[in-house]
Amino acid sequence: MTNDDVNSVPANVALDFLAGILPFKDLDRADLIKLSRKCTIDFFPKGTLIFRQDESEVSHFYVIQQGGVKSYRSEADNEISLKDYRGKGEYFGALPIIQGTKANLNIETIDDTFCFLFDKQAFLNLLESNPAVSQYYLRTMSAKMAGMVYSQVRQQKMIPRTESALYLFSSQVGDIAKGKLFHAPSSSTVQEAAAIMSDNAIGSLLLTDNENEIIGIVTDKDIRSKVVAKGIDVNIKVSKIMASPVQTISSQAVCFDALLKMIKNRIHHLAIEQNGKIIRMITTHDIMVTQGTSPLYLFREILAQRNIEGLYPLAKKIPQVVRSLIEEGAKANNITRMIAVLNDHVLDRLLSLQLEKFGEAPLPWVWLLMGSEGRREQTFKTDQDNAIIYADTKDDALKEQAELYFKAFADSTIQHLVKCGYPLCPGEIMATNPKWRQPLSVWKGYFQKWCRTPTPESVLNSLIFFDLKTGFGAADLVEELRAEIAETARKSDLFLLWMAKSSLASRPPLTFFKNFIVEKDGEHKNTFDLKTKGLVFIVDFARLMSLKYGITETNTLARLNLLRENQYLPSGLCNEIIEAYEFMTHLRLIHQLQMLETDQDPDNRINPKDLTDLERQTLKEAFLVIGRLQEFLHKDFHLTDQ
Repeated sequence: MTNDDVNSVPANVALDFLAGILPFKDLDRADLIKLSRKCTIDFFPKGTLIFRQDESEVSHFYVIQQGGVKSYRSEADNEISLKDYRGKGEYFGALPIIQGTKANLNIETIDDTFCFLFDKQAFLNLLESNPAVSQYYLRTMSAKMAGMVYSQVRQQKMIPRTESALYLFSSQVGDIAKGKLFHAPSSSTVQEAAAIMSDNAIGSLLLTDNENEIIGIVTDKDIRSKVVAKGIDVNIKVSKIMASPVQTISSQAVCFDALLKMIKNRIHHLAIEQNGKIIRMITTHDIMVTQGTSPLYLFREILAQRNIEGLYPLAKKIPQVVRSLIEEGAKANNITRMIAVLNDHVLDRLLSLQLEKFGEAPLPWVWLLMGSEGRREQTFKTDQDNAIIYADTKDDALKEQAELYFKAFADSTIQHLVKCGYPLCPGEIMATNPKWRQPLSVWKGYFQKWCRTPTPESVLNSLIFFDLKTGFGAADLVEELRAEIAETARKSDLFLLWMAKSSLASRPPLTFFKNFIVEKDGEHKNTFDLKTKGLVFIVDFARLMSLKYGITETNTLARLNLLRENQYLPSGLCNEIIEAYEFMTHLRLIHQLQMLETDQDPDNRINPKDLTDLERQTLKEAFLVIGRLQEFLHKDFHLTDQ
């Protein structure tokens, strides 16, 4: 058999394979047929080094038809770093072809491997004639490069304290939970349910209806607290104390998502669901057995506190808990979600203890969180941004009583929060300020005024007050206000225009030649503020576009995802914005954690010289994305001057 025979591919074989994978499946049929005719195939035995970094000339683009490869870099000290694995349907060779360089990574087969090959010019012609394909490879390469950067940031900026196998972020709950699923009829007595749990050494029991459908769950804690502790007859039906519906999670979800859901909902058991059916249970114990340093320990300590002073040291443990998440491979969104949940539990416990001290409030009320807290995007440097909303009343005596109660309550709470490590807001946007401690009708009036008669001050207020969430108390007051804000802002074209102009007033810190712009002298010489010069643009953009389209979500990434899903933003641009935001937030978090561990107050100031070449390049690309974001705003709002 000749070499030509080995390398030739029947057009229909390549056509059928490419038609099933991205981005080729989106090509016009004629273009796909044309491409398939230019395809060859080659076989590489296990252990073959196809590319040698910085040496191999890349003459073809490779798509893996069967088998797999690993990609890695060999460093000067013989260390191997930035390893990645690619299998059927994935590719390699795109980046050096696009950049016109030699191979940037070693590519080695991990199994006997067949690859479809396209010569360099055919691949470049494909990119030139199909913008969607070009965008796909540039975007996916950006995502892979970002993953490499995250790994490098962790390795170089942090001294490992624990051995970690990326457990929380790599293991699926369906693989962790073991054992048989136990259930009983909901008509069973509590005593019968307890006997089943005792005989099988389990902490929970699923309950079914007459048609054997799962309708609830009972735990050993339910039996202790709802029956035994209250002296209730154990012969009552277990349906009287069951929790319903059963909280579930997909079998493909990673353990971090299960952990976060348990902590957020204050539960210790989750039903694992697969194809619409509950197949197993996972417990906090399952996670803690494998995960030595777990946020669950801190969560339990917070809930167990019986005095406010005991919360002070616990709140200050949050950075140490979060550190382990970074070591395990957590990205920015995971980290900020966990910080937000833990901070929420500190606040919830604090305010619960405060109510025991002050007694019930005269009127329904809610502790409002705003700014980064309202967006669930806290880092290690987060000032307090809070307020109190309470129900309206026509009773003057009751209103006066409420004012006195909430003043004393707010003054005390804010000081406790300071002692927990949450600094005062320099702008006094806190519940201690009487302006931000008002009835619901007054709050509605604030937003109506800001939206209908925009001023520089109202635009500035929008940066904080339009990102709000319930911290504690009557959530319906916040939901009513949120609905009012969405409706009022969506109809206020002039206000949205002012916000857009504000977002275009400054630029990311890059020169025309793509060099970083830093402070020239003073205390912050040779640095720039990553928050105000980078992240703020994306946060403001997501808020503005959400207000424009009536989206009530406040988290930045959630806002961007909703804007993309509803096709309010181009998908490609939205993906780039999300990647840029995630990277900058990740860099910011690790910078702050590093400062905390050297007994410095965390800030947002980055010295580009402290970054690796890869980090600097990725950060420049993130700033360029912000430039494209601003160009989009300029066109979308028909602005004549930037």
